[in-house]
Amino acid sequence: MSHLFDPWHIRSLTLANRIIVSPMCEYSSVDGFSNDWHFVHLGSRAVGGAALVMTEATAVTAEGRISPQDLGIYDAGHVPGLARIVQFIHAQKARAGIQLAHAGRKGSTVRPWDGHGAIPPESGGWEVVGPTSEPFADNYPVPRALRVDEIPSIVDAFRVAARRALEAGFDVVEIHAAHGYLIHEFFSPLVNTRTDEYGGSFENRVRLCLEIVDAVRAVWPERLPVFVRISCSDWKAGGWDIEQSVELARKLRERGVDLVDCSSGGAVRDAQIPIGPGYQVPFAAQVRQDANIATGAVGLITEAVQADGIISDGQADCVLLARELLRDPYWPLHAAQKLGVVVPWPSQYLRSAPSETPAR
Repeated sequence: MSHLFDPWHIRSLTLANRIIVSPMCEYSSVDGFSNDWHFVHLGSRAVGGAALVMTEATAVTAEGRISPQDLGIYDAGHVPGLARIVQFIHAQKARAGIQLAHAGRKGSTVRPWDGHGAIPPESGGWEVVGPTSEPFADNYPVPRALRVDEIPSIVDAFRVAARRALEAGFDVVEIHAAHGYLIHEFFSPLVNTRTDEYGGSFENRVRLCLEIVDAVRAVWPERLPVFVRISCSDWKAGGWDIEQSVELARKLRERGVDLVDCSSGGAVRDAQIPIGPGYQVPFAAQVRQDANIATGAVGLITEAVQADGIISDGQADCVLLARELLRDPYWPLHAAQKLGVVVPWPSQYLRSAPSETPAR
């Protein structure tokens, strides 16, 4: 039996299926504001049948952006535009999620189609921060090592961002602790060489993440889920690995996190990543089994049977699709057809739907 289209109950939410739109940077904002591009991009995926539509990494401070064109929620003025998108997603019977992020030492960089590397201050760049003063690469900004007394302000920025996300009407908030951005920078022994209470031992390296989770969970309603995206491996000896990821996941579960979104890589430039179909799925399976927490699988999941097998085999509770949903916003509707499952279609598109398809 197919299980990709089984409903999923998580806290007070019921998701129509197990397909989630993975956060994907669009690099199309001005001063952090959403616009018609974000409305159409995210709205199209809701029309296409995904159960949960996640925003791109949304910066909690202006200095926490990856590029000047990143989406933000560091200003109260960002809320109305985001609320408009949420309302449309809800009108399609889907749920809306937001990924809260701080880029750390990988901030103040050029968006991909404009080049690579740091943006100098005279061109609109800014000072970036990290656990130490080591840059990600030679052409990236040199970060300033965060002082211990500065860390509470970053934790508070996540708290304030979560409150704004609630005001905008989001159903799920995800904390971005992956891909070599700030929280992951503190996780990884390859990056974090601090000797204070935020460096050294495992407990110290995960301290920032747990403080952020506590701050977000304190203002996020008990009835709504909190996700955390992590890189389960740095793919380099001596770095963050799956064993540490499992131990972190246990701590996250104890603090009211509902799902660990299992990605990998991003901390260092010279990682050797064995990329292939579903290459990160084993991470989701191990975290799910060993930490007794729901997980999401992400990474080169492209086929309906493949995605269904991940759910049916108990390797993860949901799949997060990125590039495949860029190629085909209606992938969930097409996947249902391939699996022989009848799902509702938008009323406006019923003329092209399989016979006896219900309206949404």
